[in-house]
Amino acid sequence: MAAWDLTVTVEDLGPDAPPLQISVTSDLHIGGVILKLVEQTNLKKDWSDHSLWWEQKQQWLLRTGWTLDKCGVHADARLVFTPQHKPLRLGLPNGATLKMRACFSSTVFRTVMGICRVLNLRHPEELSLLRPVEEKKKKKDKDSSEELYDLTDVPLTAVSVQALYNGMPAHFADSPKTEAVYKMLSVSLPSPAPEAIAKLYRPASVVDKTHIHTRWLDSSRSLMQQGIQENDKLWLRFKYYTYHDMDPKYDAVRLTQLYEQARWAILLEDIDCTEEEMMLFGALQYHIGKESLSQDMVSSCQGMDDLESALKSLEVKMVGDGNSTDMLDNMTAPELNDHLKIFRPKRLTLKGYKQYWCKFQDTSISYYKSKEDRFGEPIQQLNLKGCEVAPDVNVAGQKFCIKLLIPAPEGMNEIYLRCENEKQYSQWMAACKLASKGLTLLDSSYQSEVKNIQTFLSMQRSSSAAPTAQTDDSINTHSLVSPRYQKKYKPKQLTPRILEAYQNVAQLSLTSAILKFLQIWQALPDFGISYFMVSLYEYAVGSRKDEVLGIANNRLIRIDLGVGDVVKTWRYNNMRQWNVNWDIRQVAIEFDGNINIAFSCVNADCKVVHEYIGGYIFMSTRARQQSDTLNEELFHKLTGGHEAL
Repeated sequence: MAAWDLTVTVEDLGPDAPPLQISVTSDLHIGGVILKLVEQTNLKKDWSDHSLWWEQKQQWLLRTGWTLDKCGVHADARLVFTPQHKPLRLGLPNGATLKMRACFSSTVFRTVMGICRVLNLRHPEELSLLRPVEEKKKKKDKDSSEELYDLTDVPLTAVSVQALYNGMPAHFADSPKTEAVYKMLSVSLPSPAPEAIAKLYRPASVVDKTHIHTRWLDSSRSLMQQGIQENDKLWLRFKYYTYHDMDPKYDAVRLTQLYEQARWAILLEDIDCTEEEMMLFGALQYHIGKESLSQDMVSSCQGMDDLESALKSLEVKMVGDGNSTDMLDNMTAPELNDHLKIFRPKRLTLKGYKQYWCKFQDTSISYYKSKEDRFGEPIQQLNLKGCEVAPDVNVAGQKFCIKLLIPAPEGMNEIYLRCENEKQYSQWMAACKLASKGLTLLDSSYQSEVKNIQTFLSMQRSSSAAPTAQTDDSINTHSLVSPRYQKKYKPKQLTPRILEAYQNVAQLSLTSAILKFLQIWQALPDFGISYFMVSLYEYAVGSRKDEVLGIANNRLIRIDLGVGDVVKTWRYNNMRQWNVNWDIRQVAIEFDGNINIAFSCVNADCKVVHEYIGGYIFMSTRARQQSDTLNEELFHKLTGGHEAL
């Protein structure tokens, strides 16, 4: 075969060094090209991490056994001999920036796995990387450089379960510098200054919320293929709102970073909450901040905490065994029967709530004119399977309402249920939540759901019996609430309200307070929805229009672009199939009942949306997998499209 010259830039020779020219033949394999390059550089160093990057094709030549002819490389190819692992600046959920080495040659999915191994974050499939939102800098801030936590010297480990030393992974215990990094990762940072919150991007509408999700990187391709360069900044965030096997004993970093992401979502108004909920979030932040400062003193009691958690675990197992003997007693399906007030808002109507006798059975609510009519035909039966359930509560005003959006052929029917007291509300709200997922009152989670709702309500209740310190100099209330409430109230108005809510959470341990914060965050109506602007075509209607599509862990939500109201919901468990036409970048989905929809993305690549849907379906398979090994092949089959396959 005739020899020809191949031009290769070797990064290690410096930016000003000319490219090397090596004489090759088409049947020379990639490994042979690398060998010739190394010999020609005359540099004595470890080249094991280096590989060839093909600039025109934007791809790595990683198969060292393949020949140049098989790879399609000819004399006009511009190749770069470069390390596969390069420094990357990572913006963490807590706002800190970490500099560490990451793999630029493997898929982003695998790169995130490597990053999470170093940071001691379990279940890396829940996280991903996205391009940061550009911050508007003022002229006077031009010279201000961000604080960097440096982990570039820490070797990337292949072991998924880290050996612990002094309560932290061994590679963090090497020096005071790396210990400080682990403390930053695993302990909540102090509350941000109100000025810092004001400087950050806040979505003003549901359309604004669609922009952030266009920035996710493609999990099936490498960083280099997506234009990411050495020392670029990316954000590491929890992408999928479904958290598997959360264990405070092993998940100190995971819990803290998830709490920080939730806290910033609330402070930057990414997710809406009521005024009472905001005061409770503020109180929990204040408590977590205080507890985090005394973290060192608490760590000495860790052994007792471990013993207590082991006893609780044993207790749960024993209770579980005992319950199995009572199975026969629970064979009759339980019901809820009570007087409730029902309101169906319609346009141009002034009618208010009307009292009915209501019966909750299986996943349906039947309501009658009176208790005496309950043996006859109901006025209406509401099937709650697949509905949207949202609280409409004001504890101080004794308002306990449940908002239901029930799927109907023409859209969503809006219905409000008004309960008399906290106990009734907790029971019916828990039943509605389970019914929306297709579960009945027989489900084992019903009682715990009732208890969670009652606990949440009791936290919002003002504790007049407890003497409250109405002032506290150490509390900066404007750093605990979102800008909306900073504008609405002065600090002297906020302080007593947050301290009042604090009385209800002051007895919680640090871990319990973080778990409680996350639990309340997950109970918010808009929790876990990622928004995209799409051009949606519904075959039954025969029309196409721009709307917002919300993607959650169990459903797709169609949202009106102008008003922001939920128009329709489609559940994944009713999905028969979904396809992507990669030529016209359109996603088509078929649901039960001959419902077909198709959409193309207005401000994002359809691959991002396809990956979200497939990713959530992948997350739902984890509970069935007994092995701790991640099924990476299944993830790429569900999310990657034809390129990954």
